[in-house]
Amino acid sequence: MQYRLIRGAWPNLSNPVMFGEKVQARKLWDRNPLYATLVDKNAVKAWIAERVGAEHVLQVYWAGRDLKSVDWSTIPLPVVVKPNHASGLGRFIYTPEDVAELLADDPSAEWLAVNHYRYNREWAYSQVEPKMMIEQMLVVDGGIPADFRAFVFDGKISHFMVDIRHGETATSCAYGPDWTKLPFYDPEYFPHHKGEVPRPKQFEAMCRIASTLGRELDFARIDFFVSDDSVHVGEITLYPGGGYEGFEPKEWERVIGERWTQRLYNGR
Repeated sequence: MQYRLIRGAWPNLSNPVMFGEKVQARKLWDRNPLYATLVDKNAVKAWIAERVGAEHVLQVYWAGRDLKSVDWSTIPLPVVVKPNHASGLGRFIYTPEDVAELLADDPSAEWLAVNHYRYNREWAYSQVEPKMMIEQMLVVDGGIPADFRAFVFDGKISHFMVDIRHGETATSCAYGPDWTKLPFYDPEYFPHHKGEVPRPKQFEAMCRIASTLGRELDFARIDFFVSDDSVHVGEITLYPGGGYEGFEPKEWERVIGERWTQRLYNGR
């Protein structure tokens, strides 16, 4: 029902073809036990480090349920405070004043109560114990580093979605694995970026890491923070946009969906 309300049509779940349909099928029927580790933003770091090296993960200074128990004198600012089990939530903490404001308006109870399985049927999150975490923040030229999201099918990179920040606003666009700009974007996310994006200096490293991490999965989105001299994996996403992401032009949803040879693990 939610898919129909958002997308305006029922998904074909008996023979999914579109990318969003295949995300719905994964939500409903894929019970790969590895997914619990991958969607846990804290636990996944060890999994990533084992495969591509600890230098490609951001350090976690603390994880727990009570921010007021943290000895903030031991935490090197700046940091990001966020839950380990939810998307789109977090606070950037730069100064002791930011810490005081965070503790005065503690979001922990609200964030820990978020349940992606209950309201969006994203099964893997039902296997994760919710916690708060304090994570190292990367700062590049005084701001947040560039954000690249690699869509990977069985270790093969389909494309990257790239976010370009413009102060408080942003635009987005897609690039292929040869860094050729592709014509589609998600109209429900950010407006389309009309210009070209320079090829990142760390592009080869980013591709190597994405392919290595995606090799064990029929599909994963590998999210990166990239600077001129470093590549860090931010998280691994199994249900991008809950399977409701838009494509413009629309035919690209079929193109991307057909790259996904889906294997639904039912535990048997």
